[in-house]
Amino acid sequence: MPQHLTVGHLLRKLQGLDPNLPIRLAINPDFPFAHYVGADVVVRDGKAFIADDGQEDYLPTAVGDSLGWA
Repeated sequence: MPQHLTVGHLLRKLQGLDPNLPIRLAINPDFPFAHYVGADVVVRDGKAFIADDGQEDYLPTAVGDSLGWA
């Protein structure tokens, strides 16, 4: 995954998924938590910003392993 992710790249990654599938952000490999994704998108200075909407729970170990965070 490129460090400078674009809207197009993200759309391609999500395109084949079930549109009803809940989505979470995996945050901080040293203290892994799952966060809700905020619904608002703000575009400023040539970038799109999506805020998190709070912490859900600890990130499942299998997800951290799949991300190479183990």
